[in-house]
Amino acid sequence: MIARLRHWAARSTHPAARALRTLRKQWSTFSLPAPRVIVVPMLYVFLFLRGIIFFLRRRFLAEPLLKAYCTKHGRGVTTGIYVPWIKGRGELILGDYVCLNGKISIAFAASFVPNPRLSIGDHCDIGHNTSFVVGREITIGAHVQIASGVSFRDSTGHASDPALRLAGVPPDPSEIKPIVVHDNVWIGTGAMILPGTTIGEGCIIAANSIVSGAVAPNTVVAGNPARRVSVLTPATKGEVEQPATIPTDS
Repeated sequence: MIARLRHWAARSTHPAARALRTLRKQWSTFSLPAPRVIVVPMLYVFLFLRGIIFFLRRRFLAEPLLKAYCTKHGRGVTTGIYVPWIKGRGELILGDYVCLNGKISIAFAASFVPNPRLSIGDHCDIGHNTSFVVGREITIGAHVQIASGVSFRDSTGHASDPALRLAGVPPDPSEIKPIVVHDNVWIGTGAMILPGTTIGEGCIIAANSIVSGAVAPNTVVAGNPARRVSVLTPATKGEVEQPATIPTDS
């Protein structure tokens, strides 16, 4: 009955149906006037109240619950307004001044090994929607910048053999390979770090790269699979190139 009525209102040439369609269009495009003398103060009030709510959620809910789950955490650990989604039991170790931004998910696969571990070093910044699937161990060094949507997986999550997968058998221990990210690494948006990956110090991982194996220090990799596209030359104290001096007429 309702479907027939909706069809009539959408298709009929009856004056009542046309009036209903006109009314619906006017309603869908209706907008209240927004004089700036009114809406600008409203915006400031909204931003002020939202800031208070976000502060309270972060300081009295998200951060305490995160720290309660940690095996060990350093000073100045912060998170956003969301409580990180943590599944399973394992060791979570956070260094000093680690910042977890937005929605972070951590899944410990305790059925693979007795005590999987995720360790994040000092002064790391983890972007929104980053996920960690920890079958054995994932280690993140210090001063690592991880953009949004990055995925770390140190195991396939399932057995390679189809019959074993159907039986719910965990992957073979040889398929669970730790991930190590050394200091001062920058990982771009949407990258995926696969089992057994080691990323050397000072590397840059381009956005949406699929990384496996060993990445040499101070290199830039990109693509699927990720390949070296350039080599970085780290500046050392006393060797930083100075900008050229533009001569002027005296």
